[in-house]
Amino acid sequence: MLYVKIPKDRVGALLGPNGTVKTQIEHSCGVTLKVDTKLGDVTIIPKTEAIEQGLVGLAARDIVKAIARGFAPEKAMRLTNEDMYLSIVDIRDFAGKNRKHVHRIRARLIGTDGKTRRLIEELSESDLSIYGNTVSIIGDLMSMDASRRAVEMLLEGSEHSAVYRFLETKHRQMRFREMSME
Repeated sequence: MLYVKIPKDRVGALLGPNGTVKTQIEHSCGVTLKVDTKLGDVTIIPKTEAIEQGLVGLAARDIVKAIARGFAPEKAMRLTNEDMYLSIVDIRDFAGKNRKHVHRIRARLIGTDGKTRRLIEELSESDLSIYGNTVSIIGDLMSMDASRRAVEMLLEGSEHSAVYRFLETKHRQMRFREMSME
């Protein structure tokens, strides 16, 4: 069994309309989800056949965490693909506990009208969610490396233009690797 604590305001997103998201996770990952809607506690219980196949509910855990960190269920379900990963960065590790600093840095990550977040997603080919004190990333290993580094650069105070140049270089490298593999 695995346990995940999620914010109460994200329980509805985890359950979905008439329990459809919860059912989809259970079916896709071979688990049963027990959700305490009042506390936000989620228990992930692998089904017997999933245990026999060596699956222990880790994908379900990551999907639940992704939804808890603000991802739409459709994006979180990408984690059922074994080549996709979830990474969570705590903004407070860079900004400290001061709420004003955290708010300011969150604004830097989002950018005017969401431009910075959108560019990180497009150029790294990953998905980002900025929720509470965290930045969460879903992507494959290459895109995760690029997006996580871009986020850390912004958290450390790098100028946006330097981050955009870094991402454009990484994007070209990823395209080149894809073309050479064909």
